[in-house]
Amino acid sequence: MSEPLIEIEDVSIIRDGSTLLNRVRLSIKRGEHVAILGPNGCGKSTLIRLLTREIYPYGGQGTVRVLGEESWVIRDLRKVIGVVSNEPREPLLGDPSVLDLTVSGLLGTYGVTWGYDVSETMLESARCVIQEVGLSGLELRKVDTLSAGETRRAFIARALISDPIALVLDEPTTALDIKARRQFVELMRSLAGSGRSLILVTHHFEEVIEDFERILFMRHGAIVKDDLRSKIFNNRELSDLFETEVQLPA
Repeated sequence: MSEPLIEIEDVSIIRDGSTLLNRVRLSIKRGEHVAILGPNGCGKSTLIRLLTREIYPYGGQGTVRVLGEESWVIRDLRKVIGVVSNEPREPLLGDPSVLDLTVSGLLGTYGVTWGYDVSETMLESARCVIQEVGLSGLELRKVDTLSAGETRRAFIARALISDPIALVLDEPTTALDIKARRQFVELMRSLAGSGRSLILVTHHFEEVIEDFERILFMRHGAIVKDDLRSKIFNNRELSDLFETEVQLPA
């Protein structure tokens, strides 16, 4: 039996006296699609930062393993777990094009390609993932001239170029208009059939497509429910989670 993609055991995160994660336990298999739902401030993004080694367990207690390993070089980890959030984790430098930004995913930079040996093979790989995310024809467009939805797709291309085992989408539709959000949901459907795991982190329950068969509810830094979509993704359970009346689309 292969190692789980992700294993978290009894991990807490405490910052400035506030508990952001409280004794979290989680295991995700390779190829599994998981949606993590909860209101703002419940610890969803903190959980993702834990996975990507931006933060570490409080007091060194608990364990976080990716493919059975606790220690990772960050650049190598990015080839296993690609992360796309609603805001770049680092500032873009050098006024990159969509092609530059995508290739930079192989270089460990954010848009910078000058000074690196960029091969034609790397460029061709970039063009392929740019096409996959629906940005064909925009390869040479500067990223800062793109719409919000196009920019989000460009960052997905950057994450995909390393062919990660899992793709984490952290509040991916924030700041997108209705049309861009619908297009993004369709892109998720396409990505869900690519063979890699998808981990969606959101408070927008309407974008949790049917491919996410496992749903996690988070509240106050803890995973309070972890079950099949068919059992907990309903108006009653969601209303309880968000503490307000929720009506799923018909």
